[in-house]
Amino acid sequence: MFSASKLSEEQKSALHRWAADGASIADLQKHLKDEFDIGITYMDARFLVLDLGIELLEAPKEEKKPEDEAPKPVPTGTVEVTMDGLALPGALVSGKVVFSDGESAIWMLDHQGRPGLDPDTPGYRPTQEDVIDFQKQLSEMIRKKGY
Repeated sequence: MFSASKLSEEQKSALHRWAADGASIADLQKHLKDEFDIGITYMDARFLVLDLGIELLEAPKEEKKPEDEAPKPVPTGTVEVTMDGLALPGALVSGKVVFSDGESAIWMLDHQGRPGLDPDTPGYRPTQEDVIDFQKQLSEMIRKKGY
């Protein structure tokens, strides 16, 4: 295990300077090898940073805009209901629904017959016509499966 006491003051100040210039731990490890011929492991470099109280600069993370994260739903004009082969935990039956405006949700019926709907878009509310169409298709699908 490498110790900070093995470094000269010049080497310690060089580490602080490189860190101030934005070097990462891996960069510091490489600089030590290239500049001073000191080969240490990445873990030793991490401990060295802690021992010397070196502050590493974090590169700013690029934030995604919410509209870039998920593609917009494609309106189909119809409601499409599917049933899962294996129901969600706590559900008698479950599946997916895509409403006419392209928005989708997970649906379920629990063992007491209570329905649940979890839309992909928080706060989404389907139109009344879509709800009626969904209920008809779901009722028919459940009847066919023998529930």
